[in-house]
Amino acid sequence: MRWMIAGLAGCLLQGSVLAAQVPLAVLPGGAIAFKPVESIRERRFSNLVEQKTDFSCGAASLATILREAYNLDVDEDFVIEGMLAGADPELVQSQGFSMLDMKRYVQNIGMRARGYRISTEALQQLKVPVIVLLDVRGYKHFVVMQRAERGWIYIGDPVLGHKRYSLEEFSQGWNNIVLAVIGPGYDKTNALLSPPDPLTAKDRINAFRPVHDAELMEYGFIQSDFF
Repeated sequence: MRWMIAGLAGCLLQGSVLAAQVPLAVLPGGAIAFKPVESIRERRFSNLVEQKTDFSCGAASLATILREAYNLDVDEDFVIEGMLAGADPELVQSQGFSMLDMKRYVQNIGMRARGYRISTEALQQLKVPVIVLLDVRGYKHFVVMQRAERGWIYIGDPVLGHKRYSLEEFSQGWNNIVLAVIGPGYDKTNALLSPPDPLTAKDRINAFRPVHDAELMEYGFIQSDFF
């Protein structure tokens, strides 16, 4: 038992960086079953390209769409190198990449990128992931808008991972422009359209409530069983 607990603790600690196969004694006779466990960090950045530099949010967001929606074998470094070929390196380091830089890069690899100005209400009509520019406390930041549903905007943030904002919160920092990447090989079932649920129990708080007497009686309890 001690070795199993120690092994489980070790796996969980390792899970803060990488997923692990956690041993569980659940089979008859004490046999061990292994279940994959995903760390919080891995879930937060699942199907997203994480930003590694101060100026590369645009490159990471674009790499996310190219990799997940078009199954292209690209990463942030690959996209940065391609976009720097047609951009001013000093300007990029001070201000980051622009939507124009992304558009030029996409065209150079044989695809199209189109910028559209749309209303907040029209976001729910979008059927593909797009890149948007948010103003976060005065800081301009590119993210992937994955989908809009029931008043919520689901975001793939290259710094913070998967996030969800109310329509009102999102509209306060958004400039009403989206950049859509268009090309052959688009995967209509790509993972960006199905972001994971928020890592919070806030939406499930109503499930943790006392069971009323009437509900207990539905399951065969009688009044004398109650204290």
